[in-house]
Amino acid sequence: MQPDRIAELLKPFLTPIQNPCHSEPGRRPGEEPAVLSPTQLHDISTYIDILIRWNTRINLTAIRDPEQIVTRHFGESLFAARHLFPTVYPVPPVASVLKAFDSANHHATPNVRVADLGSGAGFPGLPIKLWAPHIALTLIESSHKKAAFLHEVTRALTLTDVNIQNVRAETLPPANFDVVTLRAVERFASSLPIAARLLAPAGRLALLISSSQLSITETALPHFSWRPPIPVPGSRPGVLLLSR
Repeated sequence: MQPDRIAELLKPFLTPIQNPCHSEPGRRPGEEPAVLSPTQLHDISTYIDILIRWNTRINLTAIRDPEQIVTRHFGESLFAARHLFPTVYPVPPVASVLKAFDSANHHATPNVRVADLGSGAGFPGLPIKLWAPHIALTLIESSHKKAAFLHEVTRALTLTDVNIQNVRAETLPPANFDVVTLRAVERFASSLPIAARLLAPAGRLALLISSSQLSITETALPHFSWRPPIPVPGSRPGVLLLSR
């Protein structure tokens, strides 16, 4: 798919983030419209080509139309990325943005540790990595065939600091990640405690779910505090739910 068309389809997902506290005047850095770089758009195009090719051999996604792949998979994933990492997307001037981020975090862990639980075809983990290259990404996928696909995409996009764990998530060490993402996994309710177990102290869960799953989430994780669910553009039942 042409990069210009990809950029057009992704616009609704990259709109400015509203300030959740109306008492704070003005805009924060993350509230400017986001613009994907030519490299990012090229990587998304390459990703789509690989996904469509592999999808003829193994069932990675029920969505076959390339434009729907952009909106449903990349759009939702980048929507989550924009809320998780609002100030580090590579818009000009790239150097100053990244320098500001590094300066603010020079005493912290160099790379934010992100785990994508039940990664499947790589969503939302790999698009989040394209958005925020500084993260240390772990893709957790128990299917050997899907893990092989994730290796292929990671190699094709020459991504670094990506660790693909072809294991069941409950076998991994606990409290090891700053952010854990979850999207379209089987056995959703039973996956939530597993995701929570992987979080380091003060870590955050980022869930791309249906609004009908909100009550399930609150029941499964009664000790978590949540921000108000954020509607995903173009997906009436879809929301982004972030723990505080």
